[in-house]
Amino acid sequence: MKKNFSTYIDKLQSIISTQIKNLDNKAKFKIDNWKRKSGGGGLTMAIENGNVFEKGGVNISKVFGTLPKSMTKLLNTNSSDFFACGISLVLHPKNPMVPTFHANLRYFELYENNKLKDSWFGGGLDLTPYYIFEDDIIFFHNNCKIICDKFNSNYYQNFKKKCDAYFWNEHRNEARGVGGLFFDYCRETNENTIENWFSFITELGNNLMDIYLPIVTKRKDMNYNDQNIDWQQIRRGRYVEFNLIHDKGTLFGIKTKGRIESIMISMPPQAKWSYNLTPKKGSKEEKLIEILRTPKDWI
Repeated sequence: MKKNFSTYIDKLQSIISTQIKNLDNKAKFKIDNWKRKSGGGGLTMAIENGNVFEKGGVNISKVFGTLPKSMTKLLNTNSSDFFACGISLVLHPKNPMVPTFHANLRYFELYENNKLKDSWFGGGLDLTPYYIFEDDIIFFHNNCKIICDKFNSNYYQNFKKKCDAYFWNEHRNEARGVGGLFFDYCRETNENTIENWFSFITELGNNLMDIYLPIVTKRKDMNYNDQNIDWQQIRRGRYVEFNLIHDKGTLFGIKTKGRIESIMISMPPQAKWSYNLTPKKGSKEEKLIEILRTPKDWI
């Protein structure tokens, strides 16, 4: 499974980066092969200052070694040797009418005395708009459900609820965005083999851009003004807060001494914090805040 998933994410990175480059039609990806001193490495592909995407990354990491004590505690395991590989992407659009998109797919193995003790898949995808276009959000969630339903009729509701719970800025009492799917510790069981999980993960990966890029195409040429940019940067500040305080992937990368440039590529190029900002009553900005305070069923 380690070999199969590793090969798959290599191909997926190439496909996704080509789709993004073709849509942007200006910026080219910077390609950075890197090695991790403690074991493994990865391939970071970064895009900046494009026609459509102000910043983005499509990254692969394949790392192994000994877990620090903080991580063995977090994973509730006595095993110390691990292998982890995955693909992650974050796209921060230039136009504030286009939502930010994040997705990651990952596979993890734990070893004891050089023998495989545990393994699981995890991942998800979520949408972070700055302005609400309900038909875009419904389109996004409908496509998530279609993929989930191919494998299990309960997946969508289960993974949507986990996404709403996970991407929650508790210190702000609001969601980071309008959700999507989140799943973790997808292990082999009597009902599900690890190969079944692999099929689900790859189906999701194969459709990531079909879920997001139609929204980008629809909104990327809409008019916007300085006030819209100002709001976009304020909301990006909330994105930064979540990643640094709550996000497991960011924390795992930092605690395992991962490559900091690749970890921080998820950060927006510009963000802003304004003291005690309250959107005007009845404004489009207030509508976003109202929606983020209570997770909504979009289907």
